[in-house]
Amino acid sequence: MTQVNGKPNGTKAAAKSSSSGRELSSPLALDRELTSADIHHDDGHFVLTGPGVDYRFHVDASGDLIHDYYGAPIGEYSPQLDTGGRGWGLAIAERRREFPDSGRGDFRLPAIHIRHGNGSTVTHFKYTGYEILSGKPSLDGLPATFGSAEQVSTLVVRLSDTVTSVEAELHYSIFPAHNAIVRSFKVTNHSAETIELQRAASMSVDFPGEDWDFLRLCGDWGREAQRERSKVNKGIQGFQNSTGHSSHYYNPFFALVAPKTDETTGDAYGFNFVYSGSFSVDVERFAYGRVRAMMGLNPLHLSYPIAQGESFQSPECVSVYSSSGLGSMSRSFHRLYRDNLCRSNFVYEPRPTLLNSWEAVFCDFDSKRLLELATSAADLGVKLFVLDDGWFGNGKNARTHTQAGLGDWVPNEERFPGGFSKFVDDVAALPTSSGAPLQFGLWVEPEMVNPASDLYENHPEWVLASGNHERTEKRNQLVLDLGRREVQDHILDCMVNLLASADIRYIKWDCNRGISEMPAPHYAHRYVLGLYRVLEVLTVRFPDVLFEGCASGGGRFDPGILHYWSQSWTSDNTDAVDRLSIQFGTTLAYPASSMGCHVSACPNEQVGRITPLEFRAHVAMMGGSFGFELAMEHMAEEERAAVPDLIKLSEKINPIIIKGDMYRLALPDESNTPAAFYLDQAGDVGVLFVYRVSTVLRTDVPNVKLQGLKAEADYRVDGVVYRGAALMGAGLKFKWANKDYQSRVCIVERVY
Repeated sequence: MTQVNGKPNGTKAAAKSSSSGRELSSPLALDRELTSADIHHDDGHFVLTGPGVDYRFHVDASGDLIHDYYGAPIGEYSPQLDTGGRGWGLAIAERRREFPDSGRGDFRLPAIHIRHGNGSTVTHFKYTGYEILSGKPSLDGLPATFGSAEQVSTLVVRLSDTVTSVEAELHYSIFPAHNAIVRSFKVTNHSAETIELQRAASMSVDFPGEDWDFLRLCGDWGREAQRERSKVNKGIQGFQNSTGHSSHYYNPFFALVAPKTDETTGDAYGFNFVYSGSFSVDVERFAYGRVRAMMGLNPLHLSYPIAQGESFQSPECVSVYSSSGLGSMSRSFHRLYRDNLCRSNFVYEPRPTLLNSWEAVFCDFDSKRLLELATSAADLGVKLFVLDDGWFGNGKNARTHTQAGLGDWVPNEERFPGGFSKFVDDVAALPTSSGAPLQFGLWVEPEMVNPASDLYENHPEWVLASGNHERTEKRNQLVLDLGRREVQDHILDCMVNLLASADIRYIKWDCNRGISEMPAPHYAHRYVLGLYRVLEVLTVRFPDVLFEGCASGGGRFDPGILHYWSQSWTSDNTDAVDRLSIQFGTTLAYPASSMGCHVSACPNEQVGRITPLEFRAHVAMMGGSFGFELAMEHMAEEERAAVPDLIKLSEKINPIIIKGDMYRLALPDESNTPAAFYLDQAGDVGVLFVYRVSTVLRTDVPNVKLQGLKAEADYRVDGVVYRGAALMGAGLKFKWANKDYQSRVCIVERVY
């Protein structure tokens, strides 16, 4: 096993058993083999199994892979024959296929669609063999889950189309402890001509013709991760993102759930794409009722050429099954991502309380004003001062406003007359309440460029552009072509020089516009691969820098980014009421530890709402990275006096938020008193968040019933001892005043 930053980065996978080297007269003629504790093979039948999940498929007489079952463990099982009879279509149109190719009469959406050198789009993949690996290999150039041989096993199934000389490898990895199946594929072109990959779904599952609901996270800037749920009807439903990033509009997550599934009961199948670019989700209920669910790259941003002898590796899709509702599904995602996806040194570490300068000064500042801001923050207990936009560029392209300077990542000499490194040292010399020096962080946006910049003036050819078409600007920005090696190297040089120039402990990496005017559709994927190369180099070289992802808020909040960075800015909207739905929604797939959440001034800049400081702070404490975005010296004296205790509370509970399991007790879109409970994995210490959004006279507010406790154990809450069974069964009753925007944070400790 290799190690990166003290954590596994994939494994040197060892084969436990393989039949991949031999030709089979019949794919069902294999001898019975028990090849892994988690992966079984028996006469052409494959089973991936764990304590809470089974995934089964087999090879039919034609060499096609047929899906048999996905769900709770079922023990001995023989695949059942289709009983629906034959309709108008071909027999293949009624099969539950594992890797549906195109052009042979399936008539449903394919997982893979290839345009061959002769123009044909017919592909006929047939099974040729398999291999089972201990652990899990990494994916070349792509973020991926990882694990030891004790944590994960991998099945590799090989397919070939002998007519077109194209081969495919399907990778199935099972993480039994998390009820998780991870899938990807690799296509290799052995033909004499370049082929073009037009559709690539990393995971495709054919579900039985039962009633299903389709749950997803949709939104826009300032209202990311809004839960939407609808019935799966006949036809194709889904969503495609074509912004070039994983986007505010649609997050690369969805779930298929039984109609009565809620947080604690019912079947839930969650899917999450380990990718940070354009993607597609398609859920198709076909004529006779079966449902095909797929997640992969967006065909509008693909058409990817694969030359003779070359291969294409798809990103991974993670699927988690839960038989006990959405809460259990989410906790499986959370643990898997902390343990087996994120490589950051900070993934299990409490995060320093920070102050970000943006809403306090925007681009209007000098070093004296910044030191005043940092001093005020340190006096109140802040541990990390983050300088946001406006610190870079010189001369006519200085970043004194948002229309110039992007691309010129050198500190502004006029704003830091004594030198930038001296300014950083001055910040670090400020003592915090703990006695440790104040840490320093910086905002950057390396993927974009202003036309008014030295970089653009020297290299206008480095931006994405389509011939003579006008280059669309957004926020006075153009997009650098990260698919070009020289652009990647330039960004790396700038960031390496910057991080080596001063004691910078934190980087907020922003990305504020979508991609347009690409020379060809496949440039979108080239861009993401280039981005991943940059992130890989930087995080390996600077493992002790805390990176935070940002894309105008939550516009690139995805598992691909989480592989490199332990946290992302959840939304530019810092209004506490709106943040409740954004943060509760985000945790459907992503651990609370990955959310950056800040307290801002009131009236709120985005929506104008006025809420109490305590309410804003308690909402922000739900995330792994807690901080402020305001001028602390301008706060009312009563609020300033409250800040040190709020910071102390956040620091006390932050380790539970970082490492614990989250239970969504009441949702903000369903309750006026939303609540969440975080519990350490030993079940000994937890923290309960309860919010009262608005006053409703003469109503009986429901008790808050906790989850995850040991029924026979005793727990102390606000000085009172309760039995675990009582806290989960009867719950806690809170008394609320007749006013809006109230909150409680309670420590729950086991009594021994």
